[in-house]
Amino acid sequence: MKRENLTDEQLLSQWARLVLPYLSPRDLAASACACRTLSRIASSVTSRRTADVARGLERYPIPFFNTTASPHPYSYFLYTPHPILSPSPSLSFSQSWGGEESRGIATDCERLQSLSSSFGGFEVGCDCDRCVEGRCACWSDMKLGVLKECGENCACGLTCENRRTQSGIPVRLKVVRDARKGWSLHAAEAIRRGDFVCEYAGEYLTTEEAQIRLKTYDELSLKGTISPALLVVREHLPSGKACLRVNIDATKIGNAARFINHSCDGGNLKLLLVRNSGSLLPRLCFFASADISEDEELNFSYGVSRIKENGLPCFCGSANCSGVLPSEET
Repeated sequence: MKRENLTDEQLLSQWARLVLPYLSPRDLAASACACRTLSRIASSVTSRRTADVARGLERYPIPFFNTTASPHPYSYFLYTPHPILSPSPSLSFSQSWGGEESRGIATDCERLQSLSSSFGGFEVGCDCDRCVEGRCACWSDMKLGVLKECGENCACGLTCENRRTQSGIPVRLKVVRDARKGWSLHAAEAIRRGDFVCEYAGEYLTTEEAQIRLKTYDELSLKGTISPALLVVREHLPSGKACLRVNIDATKIGNAARFINHSCDGGNLKLLLVRNSGSLLPRLCFFASADISEDEELNFSYGVSRIKENGLPCFCGSANCSGVLPSEET
């Protein structure tokens, strides 16, 4: 059909299908009030967003389920399957979500992710076509709880046995709304103990930037205007005299792991640092620490809880719940 033969409503519909998937929930709701055509397309965008947290960027769709009185059918943030460098404040971000395309469209966020994959790397890797435990220079013996995998400069491909955490989320998951906890991540299939579940993806931050954001997040959390997802992990060096602090913020840019809640009893997930051969920056990956049933909530320990003035309440429900969520000192 030629453009000059289209009616005004058809032109509006074409425009809306291109533009509305880029809008925030607030702007999307405002556009829906403009006319019947925009309302219909905005509703379809919302339905597709609810159907897949991951925007088609993971192996399986990760749906939202909200059975509470909350009017919000989904949580809005930019999705990245892998951690990225903290972007410059001068860069603008956009990401199509809820359009008719089955997979995500290339965005500033994804381009940064591609650039950051080799950040801080050096020419190190194995020359194996197929890595076997004990015969590959990159294979880890899990010293100090750090898993070592093959990296960009290794000769093996993505099917290598020593790249088990590098192909996105391998299991079916779903995000469920809890009346007290808010959004939480659940298994949508049975997961065996020891299986890789997901990586914690977000922005790598310097410690200085992490402390600035933590202070802001603490203030906003008390007002109930934000649910921060900034994870801080310390890797102790072999000497035992120093440690490397890893800060990954999934509050605005992240993946499904941002919905994993704390459990005072340690939970059913174990967090491991994973180092790709040739990369200076470690990755944070979750493995099942027990057999997990379908529909079971996924959780882990954020750390040791401290009695803190205005500390956020913990609703994990475990027998030894301290009543207060662990938090990083700002």
